[in-house]
Amino acid sequence: MQNPPAINPPRAKKIRKELETHADVRIDNYFWMNNREDEQVINHLKTENNYCDAMLAHTKDFQKDLFEEMKSRIKEDDSSVPYKYNGYWYVTKFEKGKNYPIYSRKKETLEAEEELLFDCNKMAEGENYFKLVGISISPDNNKVSFGLDLTGRRNYTIYIKDLTTDKLENDKIEHTTGSSSWANDNKTLFYTKKDEKTLRAFKIYKHKLGYTEDEMIFEEGDATFGVTVYKSKSRKYIIIACYSTLTNEYHILNADKPNEKFKVFNPRVRGLEYSIAHYDGHFYVLTNKDKALNFKLMKTAETNTAIENWEEVIVHRNDTLIENIDIFKNYLVVSERTNGLNLIRIIRWDNSEDYYLPFESETYTCYTSANVDFDTDLLRYGYNSMTTPASIIEFNMFTKTQKVLKEQEVLGGSFDKDNYTEERLWATADDGTKIPMSIVYKKGLKKDSNNPLLQYSYGSYGSTVDPYFSSIRLSLLDRGFVYVIAHVRGGEYLGRNWYNDGKLLNKKNTFTDFIACSIHLIKERYTSSQHLYAMGGSAGGLLMGAIINEAPELYKGIIAAVPFVDVVTTMLDNSIPLTTGEYDEWGNPNDKLYYDYIKSYSPYDNIEQKNRPHIFVTAGLNDSQVQYWEPAKWVAKLRELKTDSNQLLLKTNMDAGHGGASGRFESLKEDAEEFAFLLDLEGIYS
Repeated sequence: MQNPPAINPPRAKKIRKELETHADVRIDNYFWMNNREDEQVINHLKTENNYCDAMLAHTKDFQKDLFEEMKSRIKEDDSSVPYKYNGYWYVTKFEKGKNYPIYSRKKETLEAEEELLFDCNKMAEGENYFKLVGISISPDNNKVSFGLDLTGRRNYTIYIKDLTTDKLENDKIEHTTGSSSWANDNKTLFYTKKDEKTLRAFKIYKHKLGYTEDEMIFEEGDATFGVTVYKSKSRKYIIIACYSTLTNEYHILNADKPNEKFKVFNPRVRGLEYSIAHYDGHFYVLTNKDKALNFKLMKTAETNTAIENWEEVIVHRNDTLIENIDIFKNYLVVSERTNGLNLIRIIRWDNSEDYYLPFESETYTCYTSANVDFDTDLLRYGYNSMTTPASIIEFNMFTKTQKVLKEQEVLGGSFDKDNYTEERLWATADDGTKIPMSIVYKKGLKKDSNNPLLQYSYGSYGSTVDPYFSSIRLSLLDRGFVYVIAHVRGGEYLGRNWYNDGKLLNKKNTFTDFIACSIHLIKERYTSSQHLYAMGGSAGGLLMGAIINEAPELYKGIIAAVPFVDVVTTMLDNSIPLTTGEYDEWGNPNDKLYYDYIKSYSPYDNIEQKNRPHIFVTAGLNDSQVQYWEPAKWVAKLRELKTDSNQLLLKTNMDAGHGGASGRFESLKEDAEEFAFLLDLEGIYS
């Protein structure tokens, strides 16, 4: 590591703020940062950015080289595999040197003339941030609705475009999720409104083309729930989905009759989770009913949807999680997970066949892809592994033959998947639980404790980070890094229990699992504490905050991206986006039991004077999921109680939100900066 310049780090002013809950008083000297309209806050963030830039100035040329290296592996003039929907083939493509996608379609055949839907590069001109979502084509193929976000705050405005004239209609619908669904009359659109302050999706509206007043048809009164609206794959129903962490409820409406009232599928029951798919007069229900922890599949007639009419189709299994289903005319396709591995099961409706697609690796990801057509024997699925680039494969469920429709190209000529090794390891947690890890490195690795290693994890919401291929990651692997995904509790890698054992009053298992994985990697001489780095973002950033409080001596450096670190304060503030909907994930600290438990691990509340690793923190000024002030306050308090001379850097994107920069190449610059931070600590500069 080169010695950075001797620059005094920013010191945030302290204004004492007492926060009292359950007769317990917390002192927050940096609470004042919770005001993005305060010029002093903005100036402080800019000062932190300037300090970060100065401390990494000696890596700027290396960052540029890394950026060009990462970019050079990407096929710039790329396109998706076309898929056919309602008479048109749809494709998304990128052009060389451009940041954003181009959406187009062709009528009936791929040889037909191309019709441009959106050129996001032109639409994004002059914008610091641009995101287009929710493309929805009317049944007659003449109109398209879509959502735009120009701030990164995930607050979308819906527009409607007439595809026969290529002009926008006058309709403009603000404060939405960006998605919308057409009724079959081609003039009625259903969409979801967000609360302007909390951004909770809580109202469903009906919009008629040409009308200025929209009708609210549903409002979710429970602040712990969100709502969305979509159209069934069968195109027969418009469906309102109400969701919380532990409970679901649906309302259905015949898409031919948009002026009628929605019908409740089944009244909500706390703890009853389910999703629905319509086919041939029935709804198929994937549910945890009857304590089916890993879910089972049931069905019910579309005319009798109450729970007492649900019939079992696939039974619950203790060792297998059912994650999703895809319905075809002759086949039911079930996405399952057993012992952490993705499985795709294919069942004929007449029960004459029931088989799995074969996969051999232990470090792969497979998933069903865009399957919008009912009447076909062709299943599209995606596959990749830690060493194998992503492919889209078309499998004929009748002949059991398949062909690769597209394989991710890794340009530059130097990549050969046979030059890398992937494996699965198991660590042992404090309570004896075996914790799996997916690992990749370049062949020829010597287990002599001298290898730099980056350990990544997320570990919340039941979200599983499966082993996946990354061309960006090659910039670390080719420089000697080992890369590890720790499948800690809080995700669903080993089933629903794996999730339950890493949330609420079991949340600390997530942190101790990660630390156990680190200790195992050091013990097995893959690395040492002088070369071990950790990375996580959002709730994974909470994980980073916890491990540097609990076991800072294990790590040389940490990257915490948009970290959720002030858990108590956030979960007590129901005006913040997402708070009320997350009580079932973290617990409600208005209850003293949860208050005490959350406070015992919340990174911001447990900072002590001690040595910590080098730390690089990112934030987004417009972030709606982790407010910018959480990482800003955290860094300020860490700096106040710092006892070491290690780097502590905060980089706030002043134009973006939770996902960072919006352009495909702009985000690479952020990756290059983070990688340069790590490689600099290892003394690697080329």
